Amino acid sequence: MDLLIATQNKGKLKEYRAIFAALPVTVISLADVALGEMDVEETGDTFLANARLKAAAYAQAAERYTIADDSGLCVNALDGAPGVLSARYAPTQPERNAKLLAALDGLPHDQRQAYFACTLAFHAPDGTHITSTEGRLPGHIATAKSDGEHGFGYDPLFVPEGYNVTLAEMPPAEKNQISHRGRAAQQFRGWLLANSDKFVDV
Repeated sequence: MDLLIATQNKGKLKEYRAIFAALPVTVISLADVALGEMDVEETGDTFLANARLKAAAYAQAAERYTIADDSGLCVNALDGAPGVLSARYAPTQPERNAKLLAALDGLPHDQRQAYFACTLAFHAPDGTHITSTEGRLPGHIATAKSDGEHGFGYDPLFVPEGYNVTLAEMPPAEKNQISHRGRAAQQFRGWLLANSDKFVDV
């Protein structure tokens, strides 16, 4: 079957293609379906609510099995912010990163704890919710940005628990194994393999 990844984010799409490479599905993107300038407003107050909003809308519009995710960075010292507002924390990603560093300026390591969270929702072509998975990656916010050669978003600021480099400095294959999105996607991958007989053309 076709599996639509409902995102315009090229970084996310690349990660999903790698994780789902061995699945008995054909991964397609929004660029492969004629939906014009369709955009789904993220009005939910949780990652699950936003993921389901997007998955349902794109599944119905494209008439394809669809997964959509909502993810974000949650910082303990900021009461979970930026959270569901991670993409709207500031107008551009460089500004978002700078704002986050400024908000934590002067805080010691033990007060810079954070985690990335990702909820993935899988919906049928009629928009019906089928299942959801969630992944989390604990770590801390570095005191300065380390871009590396990979990653996007807040990756240059986030050091995963047990590592001494940011996500942006990690090879993509290694990041996919531990990332919040990778963990949610791997759970979904296992679920789909176990339930593939329920879906047409799998």
